[in-house]
Amino acid sequence: MFRRSKVIEGTGTGQVGIKKKSKVPGVMITQFIETLPEGKSHPDFTRKPIALTIQEGKFAFFKAIVTGDPKPDVTWSRNNGDVSDTSRYQAKYDPNSNEHTFEMPNVMPEQADTYKCFATNEFGQAMVTVVLNVIEVGYKKNKVQQPAAETIDGNFKTVLKRKSKIRPKAEQPERKEGEVDEKFWELLMSSDKKDYEKVCAEYGITDFRWMLKKLNEMKKEREEEQAQFVKSLSNLKHIQVNSDGTASFEIDMDLLEQSSSIFLYKDGEMVPYTKELGDKMKHSLKQVGRKYIFSVRDLMPDDAGLYQLDVEDVNMFSTEFKIPMVDFLVKIQEVKAKEREDAVFECVLSNPFSKILWFGKNLPLEQGDKYDIEVSEDKLIHRLVVKDCMIVDKGIYSVCAGIKSCNAWLVVEVDKDAQQGKKAARKTTRAGGAGVDLTKIAQEQQTKLEKIREEKKEQIKAIKEAAPPPASPPAPKPEEPPTPKVESEPAPLVPDPPVVESTGPPPEEVKEVETLDQPLPEPQTDPVITCGLSDIYALRGSPAELAVKMNVDCEGKWFKDGEEVNSGAGMSITKDGTSHKLSIKSCHDDHSGVYKFSSGELSTQGKVTVGDVPEFDPDDLHKFSKPVVVRVGQNAAFKMPFPPQESLVVSWFRNGTEIKDGGGVKIVREPNHSRLLLRDCLRTDAGEIKIQLKNPFGAVEATSRLIVLDRPGPPEGPVEVVETTSSVIEMKWNPPKDDGGSAVTNYIIERQQAGQCLWTKLGDVSADKTSFRDRNVSHGKKYSYRIYAENPEGISDALETADSIMAGIMILAGPPGAPTVVSASKTCINLTWTPPEDDRGVPIIGYQLEKRKKDTNQWITLNGLNEPIEDVKYAVRDVTEGSEYEFRVSAINESGAGDLSPPSAMVCAKNPNMRPCFKDPEDFIVVRAGNSARIKICYEAEPPPTITWLKDDEPISPWISVINTEGMSQLVIPSSKRSDSAIYTIKAKNSVGEASFDIEVRVTDEPKTPGPVALEQTVEGKVVVSWTHSPDQELDDRVYYVVTQYDSNNRVWKTVADRLFTTTYTANNILSGTQYHFKVYAKNDVGLSEPSRSPTWGFNSAKVPISSNGLNSTAVCFERPPSILVPLKVHTPPKGYQVYMTCAVRGCPAPNVSWYLNDVYINSDKNYYVTNAHGVCSMYIMRVRPIDSGEYKVVAVNALGKAECSTKVIVKGKQ
Repeated sequence: MFRRSKVIEGTGTGQVGIKKKSKVPGVMITQFIETLPEGKSHPDFTRKPIALTIQEGKFAFFKAIVTGDPKPDVTWSRNNGDVSDTSRYQAKYDPNSNEHTFEMPNVMPEQADTYKCFATNEFGQAMVTVVLNVIEVGYKKNKVQQPAAETIDGNFKTVLKRKSKIRPKAEQPERKEGEVDEKFWELLMSSDKKDYEKVCAEYGITDFRWMLKKLNEMKKEREEEQAQFVKSLSNLKHIQVNSDGTASFEIDMDLLEQSSSIFLYKDGEMVPYTKELGDKMKHSLKQVGRKYIFSVRDLMPDDAGLYQLDVEDVNMFSTEFKIPMVDFLVKIQEVKAKEREDAVFECVLSNPFSKILWFGKNLPLEQGDKYDIEVSEDKLIHRLVVKDCMIVDKGIYSVCAGIKSCNAWLVVEVDKDAQQGKKAARKTTRAGGAGVDLTKIAQEQQTKLEKIREEKKEQIKAIKEAAPPPASPPAPKPEEPPTPKVESEPAPLVPDPPVVESTGPPPEEVKEVETLDQPLPEPQTDPVITCGLSDIYALRGSPAELAVKMNVDCEGKWFKDGEEVNSGAGMSITKDGTSHKLSIKSCHDDHSGVYKFSSGELSTQGKVTVGDVPEFDPDDLHKFSKPVVVRVGQNAAFKMPFPPQESLVVSWFRNGTEIKDGGGVKIVREPNHSRLLLRDCLRTDAGEIKIQLKNPFGAVEATSRLIVLDRPGPPEGPVEVVETTSSVIEMKWNPPKDDGGSAVTNYIIERQQAGQCLWTKLGDVSADKTSFRDRNVSHGKKYSYRIYAENPEGISDALETADSIMAGIMILAGPPGAPTVVSASKTCINLTWTPPEDDRGVPIIGYQLEKRKKDTNQWITLNGLNEPIEDVKYAVRDVTEGSEYEFRVSAINESGAGDLSPPSAMVCAKNPNMRPCFKDPEDFIVVRAGNSARIKICYEAEPPPTITWLKDDEPISPWISVINTEGMSQLVIPSSKRSDSAIYTIKAKNSVGEASFDIEVRVTDEPKTPGPVALEQTVEGKVVVSWTHSPDQELDDRVYYVVTQYDSNNRVWKTVADRLFTTTYTANNILSGTQYHFKVYAKNDVGLSEPSRSPTWGFNSAKVPISSNGLNSTAVCFERPPSILVPLKVHTPPKGYQVYMTCAVRGCPAPNVSWYLNDVYINSDKNYYVTNAHGVCSMYIMRVRPIDSGEYKVVAVNALGKAECSTKVIVKGKQ
């Protein structure tokens, strides 16, 4: 068994081929390495080329945008041919738009192919394919189609010769009279039973019994044929247009053999299709499990026809694709709506269309709670209403009529007026629409269509009248009598003329003159009914008439329900030449029936039905006519009773437009009444509500009115200022367009002073007065106003003044003094000025400063009028170093900015010249040997100085680097040595002066251990400690010594001498019997050395001999067993209080002390704090608990014995 190797394209030796997924569909990415370096990426397409269908000779091009780091190389190729001919193929790149373009000027049919675009860099390759279709000039519909993009298993020549049972139009034999089209049976076998009547009506089949009998026979035969190849067929979905502009039909099919060949036909001719390149070829077949989906893209009118799917030689499914000739006269437009507002898309069609397809974000939309789909009575205007818009509703909406489509954006804006954290209220307004008068356009189109229909009728009539009469054939032989014919078709035929017998002399004796004088006999024709009877509906009590027209004058009889009728009993029969009439003077129920007219073997019949127009009960009509009043958001209900009738059609209308059931509309139809329910009414729902009852005898209507109450709309603007003085502002406005269904009661006026945030209510005015005088104003100040309309339902939105209104005339301040430069630097220029001499009686609230750059004419304001400079000085920081500026200033009062001051002197933004000076430098630095030494010196100088570094007044070594930046200089020694210790000098010199500074750098390390320590006692109670110098003493003159001491009594090391520059130290207070130890450290600026330890002092030490003066001394021993000097005391603390108990213990050597509570060792318990300081043993309890009660015992133990004492602790208040 062999394992198939994986073939990886586009990779070189040592590379891997890892398939990656692109965010753009249809892009194939191959990554050459497993892990991409940081910041690098493989190529990808952000915009891929789009398939193109173009006419021969036009300019064709593809565009693509690619990304990747490093920048990828883009190449183009085609499947069947090369693109090296630069006269036909040109690859271009635009660096501004980052677009790669592949151009084909004067495209030819042979250039139609599948093209590939490659983007390659060192980390990967991205590839995308695109199809170019070229339409030849003079293309014919009967041109032989190209072979299929995907070959079908089997003999290819045999496949191309396959034909469907439905022959192409060019090969169809002429059908005989009465023969049924084969398409009829194919469609019928793939249709649902509910669609039989529709298909039969389309093909003119009226004998349903015969049709059903033959259909069952054909179905049985077809199912036997299908059983040879499939197990089951289900879910047959006929072809329809999708939201993406394609058409498709579906079928669930379980094949017996998966290798069975599947063929597709259109009008009997095989259709090339593909299974792999569904988005590249026009026809494609996609299989998902048992489901087969056939799709047609780039729809054209020629795509209409009968599509069939066959497995081998057996048809499985047939469907007819009809493309109506319709286009958009007015397309839907972009709609911008606020949250909770309704959005409306409208369009006008060129031909009436009962239903078109609406899509929202590629999903089909249906009538419901969210969407209203409306159609005008002439079926030309179609409207989609997106109700209660939310942010999630924004996107692209489209509409399809036949194969034509258009789309537009719905943009939903956040309602800024809604309260924070609360859901906005449902709005009563609608946004969008076509922006033109759709009714006018539809009426013009309707008139145009009527005119076209009339012209076609006239043309048909003219053709019939212009047809030449049929020539009379030669007279038959005398012995052959004429044979009359009965014609069942309306088209009259001229039979042979009958023989004319003469009663005079023989024909040979008749004179020629006599023959000329007598008129020739007219040729006789067989009688034919040219205008027959049809079914009529007659009103009870009204006259009715049945009329029949013949082509010749002949007699006839009238029958009713099979019985002959004559004139009389309210009926009269008349004959006027070829016209026969039966008139009924006053119709009643007895006149209903089937009437028949018979003349010879010819007959025609029609049904007469007598009835009445629907009626309403007067009381119910009066009750219905009363208006229904509801508030916004409430439901409105209408009910209208009527007598039960057959064939009664009930329709509801609002403002002349028919209302359909669905969404917020509920229509209930009962035998004796109908109800209309409008949910969540809006102001737009208000208007005339009409119910119409219609039957074959006529129609009757009843009218009511819906009033929806709401708060009014805002008053109509703009606000007009009638008068403005120093003490009064008078304004006026117009009433709101929409009063909310109830009259406006009053208007509310609010005011805001310029520069303040607070709105103050000024008062109300009555509804009949649309003006207001504000008398509480200050001269020169500006005010904004809001005006609200109020009715019983609430307060409207505000009408606000567009601009602030000033009280009185504008009074501006005089010019301040010219700005004076206080100081200038490269980042800031400080200015000051004097107030204006004349403020003209209005207080100054601040200043506005302007600047102008040298060699320019533009003055730039540095602060706005709403941000005045309150002081007479300002620091200008928005300057460019080295640039020259001049400044001017104006005073601001309530009226605005006043006259400008004279400009200041021109000033340059640069630092003033100054002698170099150093800022807080350090004069001593210690560095550990081996580390880098870094000396940072900050300075100030203008112009920038020249920096020089010296080491002990000599130039520094080359390996020492100097880094100079603005305002700072650094000296860096990468790896310092002791030899780098020196005095470093920095010198800064510019044109103004010179400065220098010395820094001592000490490079050292931790000192080495001093020499051995020796102890000697020369005097009682004193010991001389001596040692030798550390080896680093010669290298570092800052080395000194530290001495620490330890004795057996304290058992703690303590420093007894520091900063010793000698090698001796005298220790005082040396006690006999106590052991002493000494440590000597060498110390410098870096740290301490390791200690040099002394021998133990106290036993067999070199003591000074003491004279006994002739007396014998006796040795004294201090060792003793432990003993309790001060025992424990009894404690009775309250619960939660502190407890502190102590005792004194003596012993030599010092005993080990242990504490017990009820014979339990507690030294290690964290609830008890135990200490022992020179024989004083203590125990501390922070907060005593009931469990702390008991017997406490202290035990002291050493090598000579043991001592103990105990006490009791009783905690008060324990439970």
